[in-house]
Amino acid sequence: MQTFKKEERLNEKKIIKELFEKGFEFYSSPIKVLWQNVFFESNYPAKVMITVSSRNFRKATDRNKIKRLIREAYRKNKNIIYEHLQKTSGKIAIILIYSGKIIIPYSKIESKIILILQRLVKEHEESIK
Repeated sequence: MQTFKKEERLNEKKIIKELFEKGFEFYSSPIKVLWQNVFFESNYPAKVMITVSSRNFRKATDRNKIKRLIREAYRKNKNIIYEHLQKTSGKIAIILIYSGKIIIPYSKIESKIILILQRLVKEHEESIK
């Protein structure tokens, strides 16, 4: 199940706006995470959006490289959150905002994504109690 299909991408403007207004957030340097329990029609329990600030990275090639690295790390490790969401039959929307000023290596990004997904599992458990 290591794919990242189009249906797994968060692109509904209404959900994105709601996430910024009412969503839960935490920071795991250099990635800020916004998330919320949401209902949407999909076979996938989570939808993700990845953004990189153009203020920190002027070149689109740099922004795209960071997004590719984050997307790959998420794709390889999303089973951490998927297994939990399938047990609880919940659905979640996530925005990952890269706010660092330099491009960090893939190994560090992957370890951050794993930590983020584990924390999301904990926070999701607390929010449904």
